[in-house]
Amino acid sequence: MDDSATAQPAATDTIKPRSELRDTLSFLFKLAILVFIVRSFIFAPFSIPSGSMLPRLLVGDYLFITKWNYGYSKHSLPWSMPLIPGRIFAKDPQRGDVVVFKAPPTDNQDWIKRVIGLPGDTVQMRDGQLILNGQAIPKQRVADFVLPMTPNAECDAPTIEAAADGTPVCRIARYRETLPGGKSYDVLDAGLSQGDNTALFTVPEGHVFLMGDNRDNSSDSRFEPVLDSKGVNRGGIRFVPMENIQGKAVVSFWSTDGSANWVLPWTWFSAARFDRIGEGF
Repeated sequence: MDDSATAQPAATDTIKPRSELRDTLSFLFKLAILVFIVRSFIFAPFSIPSGSMLPRLLVGDYLFITKWNYGYSKHSLPWSMPLIPGRIFAKDPQRGDVVVFKAPPTDNQDWIKRVIGLPGDTVQMRDGQLILNGQAIPKQRVADFVLPMTPNAECDAPTIEAAADGTPVCRIARYRETLPGGKSYDVLDAGLSQGDNTALFTVPEGHVFLMGDNRDNSSDSRFEPVLDSKGVNRGGIRFVPMENIQGKAVVSFWSTDGSANWVLPWTWFSAARFDRIGEGF
């Protein structure tokens, strides 16, 4: 009798080959979820397309806004996805905050302005003087705002002049306003304009009154909306619902004067306004 055991084949684990495509798609999906969460609830970038917030914000500035300051609504989400009913964790902004919001009545354009009036406040402009709750807001003359003319400079005659070296600059009278509570900021006043004298506005509940710092070149709560044939708002915004506010401007992280040429990499640095990077609000 043969006592030797019959040899059995060794058990082996079947190793499935990894799919690079599947791993890549999984990574991209997780990354998209992370970006969605950060963009919706923590912070988001915003670029300045116009000069309505001069002198604090120039065309070509890039900044971060924080999303948690005033609560969340559908406008906190990309493309205003209707996943949040109403406004949750709501908190009103403070006068003087610079906010990014969806501009009424279309709610499909991102604008940036400064909070001037809160619910129940009365707001009026008289000869270029801001009147808040019946009191004239202190307005102190300071040094003129001077901006070198570059592709990103938004400035028109008669505020364009020649500097000492002959280069064109934009020069506009600048004032320092101080709101109740102590918030101070600079505004520009180029002379008499349509928004220098307004009716007396009372801010309704659940809304804010917003204005640009470039008072003679800002479509804001002083004016009614005006829609063109394509449904784009070319006018003002009147009162803005709190739920339209997406976030609070906190810091500038990049700025360019618009002279860069993308096919000439060295101009990316010569066009940068490094002195503006890191400026807070």
